[in-house]
This record gives sequence, structure tokens and C-alpha cells, in this order.
Amino acid sequence: MDVEAITLASIRDTPISVDEVLAAVEDPRAGGTAFFIGTVRDHDQGRGVARLAYSAHPSAEERMREVMEKVVADASGDGRPVRRAAALHRVGDLEIGDTAVVVAAAAGHRAEAFEACRRLIDDIKAEVPIWKHQTFGDGGAEWVGAEG
Repeated sequence: MDVEAITLASIRDTPISVDEVLAAVEDPRAGGTAFFIGTVRDHDQGRGVARLAYSAHPSAEERMREVMEKVVADASGDGRPVRRAAALHRVGDLEIGDTAVVVAAAAGHRAEAFEACRRLIDDIKAEVPIWKHQTFGDGGAEWVGAEG
């Protein structure tokens, strides 16, 4: 694995720049770059969302990098490496429409870029200790991702 493939792995309490992520995955060896941009939506499970906040364990950024390294290593195992990968996740209070997370992968071909990008977001959501607290318009609230 290219030890410099993980160019950005950060958790921040400030707005996320998609341009920063794009710059982080630029590579002349890459013929395809795939992105996932997660935004705060106004509903969940049929209920209107009034607001939400993300919080993260102190180890979350380190864990994010570990997850990304594994995804890149696995995706590059067939000799068609992922050249660059980047991820930013926001914490704190977010408004409807705000960008909550951006992940990107750049590879020699689109298939590898798409696959790595999808796995990056899926594995980050499953394995990195970041929790979402959403408050609904009806006054109810719930934590998401804090089951374990």
C-alpha cells in the first residue's frame, strides 16, 4: 500500500470544505475519483428533524485513519491501487442542509474509486465512534450510532 494514500482523516467542529477534500485526493496517476457527501436531512424514519448534533470519542480520528488504511489496503490488493483517500466528519450542532461528512477515493480506474469510496463511508459509519443526536419536530429525540 502507498503509505501516503491517506491524505486527510479529520474530525472537525467547523464547516467542511468539499474543495479541501478534492485537493487532498488529486493525483496524476488517478483516472477516477469518487465522492460521497453526506448532508443533514429534514426527516428521518418518517419524522421531521428539527436539529441534530454529532459528537465523537477522543479516539475517533485515530480510528478513522485505521479504518481508511484497511479499506485502501484491501482495495489495492489486486494490484490496482487506490492512490488517494480522504475523509472529513463534522461534529457539533448542525443545521438542515449542512455537510456532515465527505469521503473521497481516487484510483486508476472508476470501478476501484467507486468501490473504495462506498466502503470508506460504510466502514467509517460502522466502526468510528461518532454519534448523532437528533431532535424531532414533535419534541422527541434519539441517539444514533451509540448502540454499542
